Amino acid sequence: MTRHIRHAAFFCALLMIALLVNAARIQLFKARTYDDNIANRRTTIARYGQPRGDILVDGRPVTGSQDTGEHLRYERTYTNGPMYAPVTGFASQMYGTTLLEATEDGVLAGTDPLLSPFPVWSGAARDRHPGGDVATTLRGAAQKAAFEGLEGRKGAVAAVEPSTGRILALVSAPSYDPSALSGNGSSVPRSWSTLNRDRDKPMLNRAVRKTYPPGSTFKVVTAAAALDAGVIEDVDKPTRSPDPYTLPGTRTRLTNASEGCENAALRKAFEWSCNTVFAKLGVEVGAERMAATAQAFGFNRADLRIPYSVARSTFDREVDRAQLALSSIGQFNTRATPLQMAMVAAAVANGGQVRTPYLVERTTRAGGGTVSTAGSSPVRQAMRPSTAARMKELMVDVVREGTGTGAWIPGATVGGKTGTAQHGLGNSGTPYAWFVSWAQGDHDAEPKVAVAVVVEDADPDRGEISGGGDAAPIARSVMEAVLKSPAPRAP
Repeated sequence: MTRHIRHAAFFCALLMIALLVNAARIQLFKARTYDDNIANRRTTIARYGQPRGDILVDGRPVTGSQDTGEHLRYERTYTNGPMYAPVTGFASQMYGTTLLEATEDGVLAGTDPLLSPFPVWSGAARDRHPGGDVATTLRGAAQKAAFEGLEGRKGAVAAVEPSTGRILALVSAPSYDPSALSGNGSSVPRSWSTLNRDRDKPMLNRAVRKTYPPGSTFKVVTAAAALDAGVIEDVDKPTRSPDPYTLPGTRTRLTNASEGCENAALRKAFEWSCNTVFAKLGVEVGAERMAATAQAFGFNRADLRIPYSVARSTFDREVDRAQLALSSIGQFNTRATPLQMAMVAAAVANGGQVRTPYLVERTTRAGGGTVSTAGSSPVRQAMRPSTAARMKELMVDVVREGTGTGAWIPGATVGGKTGTAQHGLGNSGTPYAWFVSWAQGDHDAEPKVAVAVVVEDADPDRGEISGGGDAAPIARSVMEAVLKSPAPRAP
């Protein structure tokens, strides 16, 4: 009998060891597989079982969490949702997360190991902590000015601080309210379907996810390339440019909207946006140098994140001379996001240096302790400082007495460039109205803001569709808001 008891005890011990080994295997090696299994509701219930951290503008939350008392307890709420949607994105119990809600989800949902005082152990244990906060670089006053400026129109605005790369405003219109997608009720799928069927694509972030032909605003890049290459040495010397200009190797004649462009000096050609002068300059600079300068400004870069991804702005390297002429005035295959064109204006304002743009200033724990800060952004030299100084003069002339007088601000120095971009089959679409600019208050040591505005549905009743008439007033209101708002608090 004793022998049988020993065998039974030994067998039970083996079973216990097997159970412990299996439990260890599941908890240590297979836990992630079970966590990620679509049938496992525990992770989802835990995710929405506590309030989500907030996204901050000027130190104040533009998001919140509402206790529904349901199985998935907390739903996301948004303050001024349509105004901030191109920044926050949405956090939906049914459709996941986008934009900052997605890229900063670990901090906001409380799963980032850095939220723990002991991040190494927390990462291994997969603990959930109270959601942290994400402080953005936005200026609320600038965001509001951009949003109200585009009200009832289709387009986008991007504003950056030239010396740092901080994004001060990012607006896309038409927009939508992310709150409509937050919960899991029957209204959420209906809202999702309505938004996705809308021809105006309100969920498309036009400021960073859509590229446009930049039109004459690209002449900033072409002028910089011509000055750096030595094709232009004196901005007041005639350029020997015919009007009209026959595109090389073709019978196509390029004309101007303004008079007096024949043989115009670069200063006057820039001031009155002479197509013929800049098309010829692009050909003289050459495709390789033009592409190199465009790339230095940020074109053809596929890895830009702010922290969510930005569509690649393009300048085609493989072009013949006629195509190069059109590319150099922002047409043919040249395309840019509004954020990219704000970077172009910022480079001029910042002595030729391009700062990589960013949207998150810092992340913090629920108690206020800092998790991470933005740090200094990389610098790239887009043009020589002497070229940037000349470009600043040219852009100031545009606002003082050229096509951009609608952007003038009393008590400040403002530089700008207008643009009208043709598009559609046979250029049949309503032209896009562009304006890029920068501003420096009379008492400021350096330019404080650079802005790009594009209006897709420019109003033909205002006369000739132009960046000066349709986009410049919006840029002016954004620049005024930045110049008048107090400096942000240090992180």
